[in-house]
Amino acid sequence: MSVSKHKPIVAVVDDDPRLLESIEELLESAGYVARSFSSAQQLLICGLTGLDVLITDIGMPGMDGFELRDLVNRARPELPVFLITGRHEIVDQDRAKGMSGFFRKPFDAHALLAAIGETLRNHDAEDGHES
Repeated sequence: MSVSKHKPIVAVVDDDPRLLESIEELLESAGYVARSFSSAQQLLICGLTGLDVLITDIGMPGMDGFELRDLVNRARPELPVFLITGRHEIVDQDRAKGMSGFFRKPFDAHALLAAIGETLRNHDAEDGHES
């Protein structure tokens, strides 16, 4: 079964190496290409080109997940961003508004994969309507 479309590339940013590894394994088992970064700065050095989805932790040293999302929204507004937080108090309703993907640790792996799959399908559908 040859699929000509490339595997979607999902970038994951988290300063917790164990979480990075588990999300990477989850994504790869679901057929995605995972790219892991331990900080927002690392991701930005590599650039946003070619990414299909971004998953980022919120509470990180340096640039946090909200700041990264705002930057990505300016640089690549079409790139979907999912936020993960381990801190309940950070679920700051105003900042979380208008976000499709918001997950609390420990997050539900199936829910995360379903959200990514749905987002990518929606993007494909949008891309297909330019005839």
